[in-house]
Amino acid sequence: MQPFKNINGLVVPLDRPNVDTDAIIPKQFLKSIKRTGFGKYLFDEWRYLDHGEPDMDCSNRPLNKEFVLNQPRYEGAEILLARDNFGCGSSREHAPWALQDYGFRVIIAPSFADIFYNNCFKNGLLPIVLDGVTVDRLFEETQADKSYRLDVDLEQQTVTTPAGDHFDFDVDPFRKQALLQGLDEIGLTLQHADEIAAYEERRRKEQPWLFFEN
Repeated sequence: MQPFKNINGLVVPLDRPNVDTDAIIPKQFLKSIKRTGFGKYLFDEWRYLDHGEPDMDCSNRPLNKEFVLNQPRYEGAEILLARDNFGCGSSREHAPWALQDYGFRVIIAPSFADIFYNNCFKNGLLPIVLDGVTVDRLFEETQADKSYRLDVDLEQQTVTTPAGDHFDFDVDPFRKQALLQGLDEIGLTLQHADEIAAYEERRRKEQPWLFFEN
């Protein structure tokens, strides 16, 4: 997982509440368990005018020019601004995989579905909860400025606007450190590999019958 550092990123506004995981990455793309290759299918049914299937060449597919991600001004955006209950629906971990593979590092919304929120941290995405009034303001400013960027400082837990206004956000200390170090749950466990190996060796000596091999 890539360590999370301060991000000064272009913001793309997705002005829809209750965006579910089937909209984020439709079910036909869930056959792969690799974490990469899903970005081109992100919001597939909204981005394209045809029906998407795995392994399609998306470079020649007809685009929905009205959909926000297809607007040239938002190319390269790293911050997704969303509405209430983002990530509702199924528990598919492919949803944060697709968002990250597309290039997003931060999602800001007034609320998230619990499972999606937890899955984001496990995959290097930072979901930030800000109150509805603040999110409304950010939508207005983003839509008014074609190159609107926000500075996200995970260490200080702040979001800063181009005008210099700061908004604080909460994040679990354990998850914060995992993101800063770029470690998922497996990576965090492997930090204690020597201690685990020593425990197993000690246990093998104290209870050898548990390790009997034919």
